[in-house]
Amino acid sequence: MYRRILLFLAVLSLAGLTACGTVGRDFDETHVPDVQNNVTTKNMIHDWFGEPHAEGKQNGMLMWTYQYDRYSAFGKDCSKELVVLFNGDERVKAYRYSTNIEEDKK
Repeated sequence: MYRRILLFLAVLSLAGLTACGTVGRDFDETHVPDVQNNVTTKNMIHDWFGEPHAEGKQNGMLMWTYQYDRYSAFGKDCSKELVVLFNGDERVKAYRYSTNIEEDKK
């Protein structure tokens, strides 16, 4: 019985070491260079990137966040995030895109 418990704990520990996970939903960042303040509409953002991972308000203005984080105990972690703030006319007031994914390794 003691051996079974030790074996179970060893397998469980090994599984924990190889664990990986994701947060958010992967999104196509192809159109990020096309986003323009005071020009790009909310509908265009939705068409290009889909449903946001999170929606909120900042200073009374609508804010959408697209987020994708993938991590692994072994291997390189990757993340990308697009945050879009809309003005009252449902046009992009400001946006920020960040990633640690190298262009040639996508």
